[in-house]
Amino acid sequence: MSSRILVTGGLGFIGSHTVVALQEKGHEVVIIDNLSNSSIDVLAGITKISQKTPAFENIDLRNKNEVKEFFEKYPDIEGVIHFAASKAVGESVENPLLYYENNLSSLIYLLQELQQKDNAYFIFSSSCTVYGQADTLPITENAPVKKAESPYGNTKQIGEEILTDTAKINKNFKAISLRYFNPVGAHPSAEIGELPIGTPQNLIPFITQTAIGKRKELSVFGDDYPTEDGTCIRDYIHVIDLAKAHVVALERLQQNREKTNFEVFNLGTGKGSSVLEVINSFERSTGEKLPYKIVGRREGDIVAAYADTKKANEELGWKTEKHLDEALKSAWDWQKEVVRREKEDN
Repeated sequence: MSSRILVTGGLGFIGSHTVVALQEKGHEVVIIDNLSNSSIDVLAGITKISQKTPAFENIDLRNKNEVKEFFEKYPDIEGVIHFAASKAVGESVENPLLYYENNLSSLIYLLQELQQKDNAYFIFSSSCTVYGQADTLPITENAPVKKAESPYGNTKQIGEEILTDTAKINKNFKAISLRYFNPVGAHPSAEIGELPIGTPQNLIPFITQTAIGKRKELSVFGDDYPTEDGTCIRDYIHVIDLAKAHVVALERLQQNREKTNFEVFNLGTGKGSSVLEVINSFERSTGEKLPYKIVGRREGDIVAAYADTKKANEELGWKTEKHLDEALKSAWDWQKEVVRREKEDN
């Protein structure tokens, strides 16, 4: 079923892989991205992989008039997959108003335009941060949403509340919120991948940058947690599997298979890996030795989080296919490609 889909933040890490997955399934894609945390070069990577160039609009979604004009230009948009948001936890603590403006006003302006359509499909990029340190593991969709640890986490919670309230009063509006665990890896072609600006906030880019010599060593924050090896546990999901889930979720709404007009699904592998296990997996899959040292705990880090994937597996009909070794090998191949391109440009 071909349709025209808007992907906001479509040149970002998860967005770009989702654009590829959509185009591979025959959907027409329009990307909105203001390039604040991405590069226009990603468009060439998407084109090279899928042999198709999506339409691209450089728009700041905080500008209500620009959003309105976009929907006037593309009246046939059937659905929106909304990635565009600021996502650095630390930065959100330091600059909360920036995060509330960027992550919430953009969502509201998009929904205001979609409200005017007879049928509108909306996939929201959410996060397992809404659960905080869950009371029981693995984490199901029914786990209580805890008070957010950061303004970033709070914007995801408020975003879901906005969608809940919108779905209540508009039966033609359909939305799915996808709560990701920890997306990692890159496209096997090494044409697109994660491109952190400045110091990486996430473990995997820090690992690959350390292995390639960009960073002196990796800091492992704490080895005294109540886990088997003392390090924190997370659920690492390959970005290719994650991208496919967005297409499956969109098609669920298009085919009227939803149970209610706002649904929530966890996206993870269902398996937790400790920081030391990730390091071992990286060394095993790449043959690279990784210099690291144990340092003190980092404030705000929870002990463990991994998904109960039963609902996504059974109701969405989606499950992960790729394992951690594969994800880390692809992240490493991407890192080498980034360095090769940097050398070429200099």
